[in-house]
This record gives sequence, structure tokens and C-alpha cells, in this order.
Amino acid sequence: MIDLHTHTLYSDGELIPAELAARARAAGYQTLAFTDHVDHSNVEHILSCLLKLVHDYSLYTEVELLAGVELTHTPPQLMKDLARRSRDLGAQIVLAHGETIVEPVVSGTNHAAIQAGVDILAHPGLITREDVLLAAEKGVFLEITTRQGHSLTNGHVLSLARTCGAELVINNDAHASRDLVSREMRQKVALGAGMNLEEYTRAEQNSRNLASRIKVL
Repeated sequence: MIDLHTHTLYSDGELIPAELAARARAAGYQTLAFTDHVDHSNVEHILSCLLKLVHDYSLYTEVELLAGVELTHTPPQLMKDLARRSRDLGAQIVLAHGETIVEPVVSGTNHAAIQAGVDILAHPGLITREDVLLAAEKGVFLEITTRQGHSLTNGHVLSLARTCGAELVINNDAHASRDLVSREMRQKVALGAGMNLEEYTRAEQNSRNLASRIKVL
């Protein structure tokens, strides 16, 4: 399994990166991206810490580790600059914290993140058809999430992605070891959102393809 959206003690997760990696390995994951919450105030610090750990630990954890960020509650007007800065600082994967219905995310965040060319728009909530079409055009993956609360709009995201041709990935948005769900549960969440088995398989393959692309870069 691959999960490209997790959090450590560097933001609001419960575990240090090394323990999260160890618990992910025990849960059956082969690839894990650390994507802690960042804004302009902490992006440099978090990436410097995560990149060093990924470099030093990847040979020994039996899990392929990636260092990334989740651009969180960033004003839409500053999204492009923060995405560019994150990549300049070495982020291997860039997510944006989408307009989930369970947090007060500023309207326009989804659109700005897609325009900025993030890799994944996390839990995009009641995303508009226009923004899903834009995500399809820009090659931005939309997230189907196993995380409680954020997952309430999975069906809406899937429905629009299906009709607009946008690609999906499945992520846990893990903040603790209990969030590293089993393969069976990932599939159940996907099917519960309305995915068929072919769509579920494609979404999981999208994660593998994105991780492989990151390795090549």
C-alpha cells in the first residue's frame, strides 16, 4: 500500500516521523509521504527536518519515505508562491488542504491550489464542477480520504471526477497510528463512496504512478 498524506509531530500528528514509518511498515505500507501542515512561517523548517530524516532513514525503515508538505489555510492569493517555495526548498510532493466541510477553509482555496499546480488537492469538500474540470486539465489529483469528517464528501468528489475526467488517489490523512487503515478498510471506504472495483484499482495505481514519478525526479 501507498499513502501520500500523513502528519507527524512537526505539525498536528501524534508521532515522530521514525515511529510513524515503523507503524506504517507494520500495517503493510510500502511507501509513505510525510506531508505536514505548512504556511509561509514554517515551510523551511519543516522541510529541512523532513528531508534530512528521509535521506538518513529510508535505507533502514523498509518503507520508501517521501518528504512533502500540505499547504494549509493559506490565503488563495499566496497559494502559488507557497507551492513554488515548497518545491524550491526540496519538497518531493505538494498537497493543498482543500475546502473540507468540517473546517473553515476560505472559499477559493480549491481553485487557487489547482492553479498553483499542487500534486494532490486533499479533501476538496463540495468542490465545483469547474474546479474538477480544471484539475483534470492541470493533472492535479483529487483525494478520496479515509479520515473521519473529511470523508463525508467523498461521494461528491467521486461523482464529479468521474464525469469530468479528473484522476483520484486514496489517502488516510493519518495523524496517528490508528489512522493507518488496512487495505480492506481502504477499499471499503472507496466502495462506500460509490467507486467500483475498477475505479478503486485505478486510484491506487495513481498513487503508485505518482510515487514512481517522484523517485525519477
